[in-house]
Amino acid sequence: MTTPTTLLILGASGDLTSRLLLPAIAQLLKRQPDRALVLHGAGSDDWSDERWQEAVRTAFASVDAEDQVPRIAGTTYVRADVTDHDSLAGLIAGIDGALVIYFALPPAIAVAACEKLVDIPLPENTVLALEKPFGSDEQSAAALNALVARIVPENQVFRVDHFLGRSTILNVMGVRFANRLIEPVWSADHVQSVLVRYDEALALEHRARYYDKAGALIDMIQSHLLQVLAILAMEQPADLDEVDLRDAMAAALRATRILGDDPAHSTRRARYTAGTSDDRPVPSYADEEGVDPSRGTETLAEITCEVQTARWAGVPFTLRSGKALAERRAEIVVTFRPVRHLPGGLTGTPPDGGVLRFTLGPDRIDLELNVNGGDDPFALRRDVLSTPLGKGTLLAYTEVLSEILDGDVALSVRADAAEQCWRIIQPALDAWRADAVPLQEYAAGSTGPADWATSRG
Repeated sequence: MTTPTTLLILGASGDLTSRLLLPAIAQLLKRQPDRALVLHGAGSDDWSDERWQEAVRTAFASVDAEDQVPRIAGTTYVRADVTDHDSLAGLIAGIDGALVIYFALPPAIAVAACEKLVDIPLPENTVLALEKPFGSDEQSAAALNALVARIVPENQVFRVDHFLGRSTILNVMGVRFANRLIEPVWSADHVQSVLVRYDEALALEHRARYYDKAGALIDMIQSHLLQVLAILAMEQPADLDEVDLRDAMAAALRATRILGDDPAHSTRRARYTAGTSDDRPVPSYADEEGVDPSRGTETLAEITCEVQTARWAGVPFTLRSGKALAERRAEIVVTFRPVRHLPGGLTGTPPDGGVLRFTLGPDRIDLELNVNGGDDPFALRRDVLSTPLGKGTLLAYTEVLSEILDGDVALSVRADAAEQCWRIIQPALDAWRADAVPLQEYAAGSTGPADWATSRG
């Protein structure tokens, strides 16, 4: 058996823990029979050990891993104020060996807990796992990074972005770097545009407390989709370790800005009105419980960026995400430039030089090609070469937790990258708050505002 690692979850009675962390722990234990894990929970709710253990059993059962419950039979729960120095010190006292502290907490409480951790002795090699958002702008992100650096070194900080735990996102690197057909054409010489889209059919789903202050731009684009852009745009790293990979991603983000430095023309926002989504009636976002309509929170956001490097100069990278749309559509779309010349005799004008599409859930890669043949051997038509990558055997958080418990931070967000993501979107936030970009509307269950379908993205 491996040396036990203690996982201390702060905010253990919350939704994130029951919905994502505990099922991921169950999957991880089932997949890794030699994994030795000690699990402790702490939260503000007045739970007994028995209530906590029942939550653990329920979560394990949700992923058919009830047989793994005995491996953490001694798991305990403590009601504690994690922003109080003595309470937090008491949770850590007596823990020997490797320790992972997971902050399943609202951002402000996580910051307050970190402020107390500065003066609390921690086991050597303690890892801090922090959920997004990392700050509320570039300055606050920098301040949080400086605070965390007083507790542990950067290589012991895991800023969680579960998108970086998705197998499909990692497959992008394999396709980019391991194929002679793709690697030489991955640049502005051959790529016309890149789209990263994460559309959801789900509406607000009782998340107003967080979402109404964040909106689609901060919730999805500022964190997840900009990390995907970094993987797509980065130069090839020498290694996929924590230094080379994260250096390459950070360099791509430093070169990224809103197209033309013009958020009024390179960003769009919209909010859903009443309609039907996922075969259910959905009220207007402004009428959802807990929403303050005066905030003008967007539920659909799109920004078009440019990566100012020799490889990508002139290529638009469009990032889009929204809620209460017609269907769930999560994909990366790389569109290639049209060929320079078509021989006379071929009929039809292809719109582009082909499309490479990565679809997330179920995971698939499609290569759309212009081909001829069929009834008219000279007529060009579109055909698709497709390979399924499967649904994936692991939850995204299972992959993330495995990396955290192993102390491997290569696929976490580095401090400078977290700050760069805020820098990139700040002009859009400023323009939207000044109403320089109109807040459009779309009916829940539709594809979005009518004029979006015929323009970029």
